[in-house]
Amino acid sequence: MNLPTTADIVIIGGGVMGASAAYHLAQRGLKNIVLLEKEDFFGQGATGRCAGGVRYQFSTEINVKLSIESLPMIERFKDEIGQEVSYKQCGYLLVATNEKDTNAFRYNVKLQNKLGVSTQLLSGDEVRARLPLMKFDDAIVGTFNPKDGTVDPNSVVMGYISAAQKMGVKAFTGAEVVGVSLRGDNVEEVQTTIGTIKTRMILNAAGPWAGQIGQMAGINIPVIPLRRQMFTTSPLKEVPSDFPFVIDFARSLYFHREGEGLLIGMSNQNEQPGTDQSVDEDFELVNLDAAIERMPLVEKAQRASHWAGLYEVTPDAHPIFGGTPVNGFYLCTGFSGHGFMHGPISGKLMSEFILDGQYSSLDVSMLDLKRFEEG
Repeated sequence: MNLPTTADIVIIGGGVMGASAAYHLAQRGLKNIVLLEKEDFFGQGATGRCAGGVRYQFSTEINVKLSIESLPMIERFKDEIGQEVSYKQCGYLLVATNEKDTNAFRYNVKLQNKLGVSTQLLSGDEVRARLPLMKFDDAIVGTFNPKDGTVDPNSVVMGYISAAQKMGVKAFTGAEVVGVSLRGDNVEEVQTTIGTIKTRMILNAAGPWAGQIGQMAGINIPVIPLRRQMFTTSPLKEVPSDFPFVIDFARSLYFHREGEGLLIGMSNQNEQPGTDQSVDEDFELVNLDAAIERMPLVEKAQRASHWAGLYEVTPDAHPIFGGTPVNGFYLCTGFSGHGFMHGPISGKLMSEFILDGQYSSLDVSMLDLKRFEEG
């Protein structure tokens, strides 16, 4: 298939945001949609390298509401899109080991319960009783929501893209955007490594690369790419099938079942911004030591695989939705590590904003680009 020379909209980024937006725009009847992905396969950027976690547990009302809208869309995915996505509701168990986090956890549970999310507050003893394989002598409280869990990111992306293509969306891999041309304050053209497309609308869903795309149009988008890495273990038969997604909150250390073994990751607090997606072997050892300290069983496992991916971090750790100073240039980016789980609703919200000029599923107008200037 040759790259079209014109499009009603060009979506940049073939991860979950771009795929969801393409599907929802096509569903609303928009024709001549072109989706561009610079990698050789869709969903191989930030989406394909994430841990696949989905959760209702957040500390701000808007993020909880995004989950309330998005996670049921993942639950219905097979019925609506026809693609199995392996949604395993194992629950997230977040553990607080200091007073500051304990106070925040209590607040978060009240907020989530007020919004209709049934997160439970656990005592330290309840945490220890639920996690007999782990050493959490210092656990003060925990929070648990049984509907949180994991989903296969690739299945979600490919489900949306396949459904979008059936509605006429033209989706391309190996198509890196190298330039954006404007006529005055209006979008005019997108230049790629495989050709040029005239268009009046661009949706920048390029995740960690959204800032670079913005610069091509003279727009400053405060999205910083930050490396995060994880590894999986060989089978550990001692880990029960209902083992939850455990987060040692103070250390940003997490564990969840992956096949017969575990997936383990941890945030490097000294990581510098950049697009390097190679594994930092030295930090992997730090992660491994912390994991063994929390779960001595890990010491007897072998590493099965490891990889790194990028978070797209904004100054307030919240996404950016909507318009920009350039007419026809839209944003759906900056999810700061929780984009995958909010991808389904985000694509729908962008279809509403682009076609109707307003959001109807959920008001996310406060998450626009202007907020950073307005403080």
